[in-house]
Amino acid sequence: MPGFNFHKIFASSAYPMFKSQQKKLRFLGISSVTAGVLYCKTNYVTMARKSINLSNFMAQPITDVEILEKNSNEMRTKVELLIMKTQADFCQALKGEEIAGDFKIDRWTRSEGGGGITCVLQNGRVFEKAGVNISVVHGFLPPEAVKQMRARGKKIQDGEQVQFFAAGVSSVVHPKNPKVPTVHFNYRYFETTTDSGITEWWFGGGTDLTPYYLNEKDAVHFHGTLKKACDKHDKEYYPSYKKWCDNYFLISHRGECRGIGGIFFDDLNKPSDKKAFAFVTDCAEAVIPSYIPLVQQHKNDPYTEQERDWQLLRRGRYVEFNLIYDRGTKFGLYTPGARHESILMSLPLLAKWEYMNIPQPNTPERALVEVLKHPKDWV
Repeated sequence: MPGFNFHKIFASSAYPMFKSQQKKLRFLGISSVTAGVLYCKTNYVTMARKSINLSNFMAQPITDVEILEKNSNEMRTKVELLIMKTQADFCQALKGEEIAGDFKIDRWTRSEGGGGITCVLQNGRVFEKAGVNISVVHGFLPPEAVKQMRARGKKIQDGEQVQFFAAGVSSVVHPKNPKVPTVHFNYRYFETTTDSGITEWWFGGGTDLTPYYLNEKDAVHFHGTLKKACDKHDKEYYPSYKKWCDNYFLISHRGECRGIGGIFFDDLNKPSDKKAFAFVTDCAEAVIPSYIPLVQQHKNDPYTEQERDWQLLRRGRYVEFNLIYDRGTKFGLYTPGARHESILMSLPLLAKWEYMNIPQPNTPERALVEVLKHPKDWV
């Protein structure tokens, strides 16, 4: 076996196992050397597969590690490892900015298939609430979810049962200081197989920013970082996905966007699964450099009680969008075995609604609302 070091096996914890097997083989008249070769041949593949470093994650993966190692080339495995790493990297980045508090890690499973890992930090000095979740679930789509899929053009016949696999990472960060914006990102992979044998796959997701006070330099930095990630793959991605983001995160009954956007896309199934995965990977890796510098720059900025009240009012708008319009929230709540605590993690710890609160002209609050009503290009 080229490249295999027998000395390492003899020096490792596997040696006692080897000696035990060697005795059995010698009893059958097989030499020690032959016994060593046979042992290594039968165990080399298993040993070589143990390459997943669990210390890089917030918890044990949802899928059994041996299955992940065995199916390392499958897209499902690649996506699960990507979202596990994205979750851990972002949690560590947030912890690096927090003065007090840590993440509560909650690994859960669902009887219908799969599970997730919910990481939530609450009542910190920098982050009032920050959640970074992953889910890896599979089973059969309920009727409401099938209805959503058909409405989006998926090839599902009326009355068909649909098996699905879905894996994704989702995060929302609500800082305490109103000068620090809220950030949201979500990247996901989906597979469906119908009774008639039609299998479809696609990626979706995006990253967007919701400031309480408009800082144009922050907006340029945020959008510029996302554009750089998109441009590595297709120059048309950023302008297309930026517009899609503005349209998607529209609070229709208010006539304003939830924030100043970013990128958003769905149903991405080209040019190939490998290239789509590479694009999503770069987008996920762009989250930290797009957002953490904004936290570092503003987390210690002074603010007034009036500015805090405005932040809570804007959070009310955030709640309105997530509960009324967000497709991911609806899909999660429709899915059998839904874990409501994790799905509603995106809601802020504190929010506020006031009757007819209209910002006065020539104020920072009014300047923000004007941009939310009339999205602009930042880069």
